[in-house]
Amino acid sequence: MTKKLAIIFTGGTISMKIDPEIHAAIPALNADEIVSTLKNIEDIADFELINYANLPSPHITPAIMMDIFHLVKDKLADPTIDGVIVTHGTDTMEETAYVLDLLIDSNKPVVVVGAMRNFSELGYDGASNLSAAICTAVSDLSKGKGVLVVMNNEVNAASQVTKTNTLSLDTFKSPEFGPLGIVDNDEVIYYRNIVSRQVIDTDRLEEKVALLKSGAGMESDILDFYIKEGYKGIVIEAMGRGNLPPAMVPGVKRAIENNIPVVMVSRCNTGRVLYTYGYEGGGMQLRDMGVILGGNLPGQKARMKLMLILGKTTVYDEVRELFELNLF
Repeated sequence: MTKKLAIIFTGGTISMKIDPEIHAAIPALNADEIVSTLKNIEDIADFELINYANLPSPHITPAIMMDIFHLVKDKLADPTIDGVIVTHGTDTMEETAYVLDLLIDSNKPVVVVGAMRNFSELGYDGASNLSAAICTAVSDLSKGKGVLVVMNNEVNAASQVTKTNTLSLDTFKSPEFGPLGIVDNDEVIYYRNIVSRQVIDTDRLEEKVALLKSGAGMESDILDFYIKEGYKGIVIEAMGRGNLPPAMVPGVKRAIENNIPVVMVSRCNTGRVLYTYGYEGGGMQLRDMGVILGGNLPGQKARMKLMLILGKTTVYDEVRELFELNLF
């Protein structure tokens, strides 16, 4: 029996063309026009095409991500739908995909896909990426793997993938563990699986969560600003294993005293944070102070996770428990 997929189009480079007047890429293609670039897909599946939006990915807000989640959730609940694909701009793709991964509790495949080259460029990769996403979504092997990101014939877990290059077609990689699999000859082949996956039961998020990167000699002024402006959570990309300049420590302490969860990840591309160092500003002092450790998540994903957890609870110990689940 032929499977049926819902494809939700949200915009991004996959739907863009060069405007002849301004000589820059802008949103232009709708769902039917994008799908018309594919060949022989009628032999693979039936489709429900949904023109949700045509937004550049920097225009995607956390509220829009939640709206996309509710749409995906509704489609997954439809017994006639066997899987869902979301087309998305690449700049915030990993964030939307991770939000979906943390919220969706379904065995049906969910795939997020986009393009690095617009329709007007030579080598437009939108058609090949969407074709690979379709091949992934129709495969029974993709069931129960959480949300997947398919680009450049590679299949990555939303919880592990990140955009690593501003230009390359193979920009989406999982630096810690590598891809889950590949798409070859119109079939998805998996080489490994996800050991554990977390689902957060909430239908809202807290948007007022800050993200900052630490640097040599930084002080507490920016932290005090976030406290004063009523931010509900702060994510810090700390140095190395999870350490901060000493002058940032008082600001971290004040945030925690104001019941503002502070999550620490590393500004390094790979490796997890841990309470290894005991000097002033070291991970052990920060841990004892109440800082929440974010494992090997990059800052942008840690921020989305904290937003969702704060949408569920604002009790500090509960926030810590949910955030650090399966990290140690």
